[in-house]
Order: sequence, then structure tokens, then C-alpha cells
Amino acid sequence: MAPPTAPLKVLVVGSGAREHALVKAALRSPLVREVLAAPGNAGIADEAPCFAVKADDVAGLVALAKREKVDFVIVGPEVPLSLGLVDELAAAKIPAFGPNRAGAQLEASKVYTKNFLLRNKIPTAYGETFTSSAAALAYLANKSLPIVIKASGLAAGKGVTVAMTHAEAEAAIRASLDDKVFGASGDEVLIEDFLPGEEASMMLVVCGEKYLVLPPSQDHKRVGDGDTGANTGGMGAYAPAAIVDAPLLARIEQEIIRPTLAAFTREGIDYRGVLYIGLMLTPSGPSVVEFNVRFGDPECQVLLPLLETDPLKILWDCANGVLDPAACRLKPHFAATVVLASYNYPANPRLGDVITLPKNSTLPSGVDILHAGTKRNAAGDLVTSGGRVLSVVATAPTLRAALAAAYQTCEHIQFSEAHYRRDIGARQLARE
Repeated sequence: MAPPTAPLKVLVVGSGAREHALVKAALRSPLVREVLAAPGNAGIADEAPCFAVKADDVAGLVALAKREKVDFVIVGPEVPLSLGLVDELAAAKIPAFGPNRAGAQLEASKVYTKNFLLRNKIPTAYGETFTSSAAALAYLANKSLPIVIKASGLAAGKGVTVAMTHAEAEAAIRASLDDKVFGASGDEVLIEDFLPGEEASMMLVVCGEKYLVLPPSQDHKRVGDGDTGANTGGMGAYAPAAIVDAPLLARIEQEIIRPTLAAFTREGIDYRGVLYIGLMLTPSGPSVVEFNVRFGDPECQVLLPLLETDPLKILWDCANGVLDPAACRLKPHFAATVVLASYNYPANPRLGDVITLPKNSTLPSGVDILHAGTKRNAAGDLVTSGGRVLSVVATAPTLRAALAAAYQTCEHIQFSEAHYRRDIGARQLARE
């Protein structure tokens, strides 16, 4: 399909900072005439009409797209992809960015992905699958530590334990299989060998066996500085990550990316969307930790600003099978994002605290404040409505300058007992 002959009416599905970034990208595109969101958040609602249709309501989203005569749907989160939203939109002849249900299995089932990687000889940690805690514990008894325990299904980023002791591993197994803390998502667990090394994220825009490599990035999962405290959905990110240099990228392409896309073709997966490859850079080479089937959050927030080519053109071309990676250009800049979180996140975040933001006119050049867990209360005040509240994004010629602008902005945002990491990008700055 050629580029759209008329400006597009675009629907962005989701409610986080990732979706706010996608809304902003769409609003800036010359290909777009109108942007809608479902369900959106308070920040998105200031820029685009929002509809109270949840991201997992596939029938409701398809009905909304039909009723509003939407030309193109961009699906942000993984759950609607795993539920077949793209398939249902295709049946309604509405183009959508994101993989179909077959492709979305790569995130919806860690067991499916592990088996896919092993049978196609793509570098990954060895792992075995269990549905009974007795069998899992018997296997665990003969394994060395650390060991990784994963609930197979979607668990909002909370289903993975890197166990340093057998007691910790046993607790993770019992929580998933016996106590059902993840519901049906934990009915199968994957026990994986631990991989030493440093993590990095590679995101590709994939259209069949054609792909655009986006700048490598690093997320910061732990809640506290120095990678301390509980795992979270992500407290910040930066890109490009220099740890993935040109020789390493060439190796990743040869050993992981091309074999993966060739295997998709062999196995009948027509993949169109983002493929997020979580990597462990081990002493013996890069290895796949996980696949996700959408932009990461907060990585999306630092990748979109680094695209010189209109992001909406890239997404449209990918969805319609005409992506030309060679025509896509990146900016020679750095981007960083810092996530501001609610009191007591991630354990039991407090909601309803009033937020005070600086005026847009006072923001440093190249800075955006993206909303995640925000809403308006009955009095019309902007308040916290989730654990990760805001994502401050800055783009600059150097990482140090981008981080300085982001942190300068964070100092002017106020809500009760807000917290954020103050060491985003520190590993790269130290390497510099």
C-alpha cells in the first residue's frame, strides 16, 4: 500500500507515557489530520480526544475505530495484541501497527518463546517448563544458583524472579503454581539458567524479513539508585547505549535478528510491528533474555525523538507491508527519560496526590513531560492515578546535556513524596 492519499485519522490504544509519546509523534506528523486515544490519561486528554474504552476491550476498540472512521490504529500495550486486536481490525479492513495474535505469542507465553529460541538455535539461556510445583522443586534441587523463575504469561512485568537462594526460588515457584498470584499467567513456570553480564534493549521495526534497527537503549528497572530495591516497570532509560557498538550490533544481527526473522517466515508468522529483544551481553556473546512485541516503556519515550524520518510514516509503512529501512534516518542525538513515581511505588503506590507542573513555555529546549498515571479529580485538579506518574524526556547532542535538561525539569514538578532515580545513564557516563 502506498502512503496515504489523505491525512490520517489515528487512534492510539493505551494509557501510559509510551502512548503519550505516540500521540505526540502522531500530532507532529504531516500525514495525520486527527488523533484519538483510548483510554488515554489526563495529559493525553489535553491534546487529543480520549474515549473510555479499556485497552483489553477488543470488541469495544474495533467498534470505536469503526464508529469514528479511523484510518490507522497504533496499539501501545501487549495485552490487546495478545488478545488479537490487530486480527480483528484487519477483518474490519482497518490498518493497525502491531503484530497479530500469532506474533504476539512471543510475549504472551515465555514458554512458547523459549521453545522457539531453542528449536531455532538462537542464543538463549537453557530452560525447562513446569506446571506442577513438585516437579519444579525436584528440578530446582539439582540446579546451581542464581536461577531465574518466570511465570509464563503476561504479568505486567512482575512475573520474573532472579533467585539468589533456593528458598527464594522455591517461594517464587510456589507463589506462581500453588498460590496463583499471577492467575492463569502463572499456570506454567519457566526455570532458566542465570546469564551473567549487562543487559541492553534492542528494538526493531519488523515488516516480514525487513527490519529497521532503532538505537540501542538501556532501561533502569530497580526502583533505587545504583540498581537497588524492587523491580519496577522501568524508572528511566537512555539511548543510544554505547555498550552496543558497531561490531556487537553486527554480531547481534547475524546471530539473533536475521535467524529470528527467518524462523518467523518458516513458522508462518507474518510479523509487522516492534520486536523488542531483551539481551544479556554475556562474556561468550549476546543472548536473548526475552522478546516483547511492542515498544518498551520507558524506552519508547527515548526512541521516538531520535527518529529523523517521520515516525508515523515508518509505522504506517510497516503495517502496510512497504517498509523501506534504507529510507529511514536517525538523528545524531541522545535522549534520556526520568520517571517520577508515586509514594510507595512499586509495592502499593498511593494515589490521588495533586500534581503541579511547570508551564510548557518554561521547559528547556528539547524537553517533553509525558503523562502515565494521571487523571483529573472531581475538582479538576491533576492527580496521581498510578505508580509511574510522569516521564520527563529530553533530547540533546550529548547524553550529559539530555540528562541535565531532564533533571532540571524534574526539580520543578511537585506532588507529595514523589521519587525518581538520580543516576539514569550513570553507567554510560562512567564509561565515557
